[in-house]
Amino acid sequence: MEPAAEKREPEQEEQQPPSHDAPAVPSADEDEAEAEENERRNRELKAGLHPLRRKFVLWYTRRTPGTRSQSYEDNIKKIVDFSTVESFWVCYCHLARPSSLPSPTDLHLFKEGIRPLWEDPANRNGGKWIIRFKKAVSGRFWEDLVLVLVGDQLDYSDDVCGVVLSVRFNEDILSVWNRNASDHQAVMTLRDSIKRHLKLPHSYLMEYKPHDASLRDNSSYRNTWLRG
Repeated sequence: MEPAAEKREPEQEEQQPPSHDAPAVPSADEDEAEAEENERRNRELKAGLHPLRRKFVLWYTRRTPGTRSQSYEDNIKKIVDFSTVESFWVCYCHLARPSSLPSPTDLHLFKEGIRPLWEDPANRNGGKWIIRFKKAVSGRFWEDLVLVLVGDQLDYSDDVCGVVLSVRFNEDILSVWNRNASDHQAVMTLRDSIKRHLKLPHSYLMEYKPHDASLRDNSSYRNTWLRG
């Protein structure tokens, strides 16, 4: 574990959400969840804290090459959860940086209530945008992506489930998971939002893969079907 070099407080960014001809009506469960989130934020405000719009959970996966291990679901370990700016920085300042993590390792930062599994109800109809980085630069982009997620700055942010850092031998991979792979407008708008917030150079290629395709070929990053 090592301290972060610099603290940048995640901030809410005012956005004009894209208009839809027929906006979805929230379900009773969604209304109840939103009410619980509002109650949580009010408690934290009264305590003098700075609540985030969502509560997040950080998960960790470490697989030992060449050994027979538990199932992927059993390998995922919850590290910590946080719901305020203050608790986020306590977590982040003690989090190992990508350069110090062994390969293969995955860090998953997801909204509370969503497990980082293709089969999770919030993920099963969705997919993920994938970006591959050289190890020398992945740490900076990972930090930026975490701050963008926690600060609720991505377009279609309610459609975003979480983000993943995958440390591999020759590269590091960042992915952003969303709920609905069939909503082409949401998928492409999310891509553009990621590029904009990460200030991604034009030389970087983004790939998209639905989770049902990953279930069919049992692969997270091979056989992607959309690039841009």
